[in-house]
Amino acid sequence: MTGFQLPTLPALSRATALRDEALRKDEGKLDESWLTGQVVLVDGLGRTPVRDGASRLSPRPAVSVAPSRPTDAWLLGVVHETAYWSVVGEEPMREGTVAPPNSWGPWTGQVSEAGEEWHDLRAIGALLDDTEAGLFTTAVALANWHARSRFCAKCGSPVVLVAAGWATHCTGCGREEYPRTDPAVICLVHDGVGENGENVLLARQPIWPEGRFSVLAGFVEAGESLEACVEREIGEEVGVLVSDIRYLGSQPWPFPRSIMIGFVATADRNAPLVPADGEIEQARWVPRAVVREALAAGGAVDGLVLPGATSIARQMISGWAEAGA
Repeated sequence: MTGFQLPTLPALSRATALRDEALRKDEGKLDESWLTGQVVLVDGLGRTPVRDGASRLSPRPAVSVAPSRPTDAWLLGVVHETAYWSVVGEEPMREGTVAPPNSWGPWTGQVSEAGEEWHDLRAIGALLDDTEAGLFTTAVALANWHARSRFCAKCGSPVVLVAAGWATHCTGCGREEYPRTDPAVICLVHDGVGENGENVLLARQPIWPEGRFSVLAGFVEAGESLEACVEREIGEEVGVLVSDIRYLGSQPWPFPRSIMIGFVATADRNAPLVPADGEIEQARWVPRAVVREALAAGGAVDGLVLPGATSIARQMISGWAEAGA
């Protein structure tokens, strides 16, 4: 048995920009590429200016941001010979705008005084094309890393950016550091009836919007395999034992620096569910027909709101629902 697969690449796993390590180390070419480059601004809330109904980024010509390459600019990649960069940029905001379609629920969108909508990656990641989704994901990942990595982890001295923002150099001990990624597993658990099960196990955290349910996830601990983490996390969060663990796919999730590694597993539907106190408010088995109804309605029916389209969780649930038992 092969079982279901993800129907498409997760929204934030799409990317077309060339990541050129040699270019990152060539100061002369970097300076030249700035002059004809584009800049994806990211503010302190992880938002960027957008256009066309939040389906396109609105980058700035690099020379309009600074006449020459700033030391705190990060090279995202090259698209059709144009270098795309990112810097932290803040603009005055005013009230206005609504959440884009398929956004997660809590959102931070606003309109600038210049009239542009600014949205975060959770809200618009699934609306962007492959190139722009990859650029924005990389911009947010680097912004979050640099915001948390201003001092050397070894000696505590300040660091400076090198390699076009893809490394830092310690001003004290000379140590180089590279962007960190924390692995986390995310697992769709079904009841094992037939090839793909008839019911899926969904749960909700207390801080989520009312009715919001998703598959289970958790961070990998030191010295732990991915499969062992799946077993441990699901056991800790809902008290059930899983088996037949199988890899599905992965997606960067730079909030602040994770990669979500997707799995599917089976569990006994008759085993008692014991939600972890303070972490899981409710867990329940949901029939495929109800999940399909929610998907057909755009992600929500009475009492069930599925994950937003930007998350790999949505792709996992959609793949399972479409496959059938």
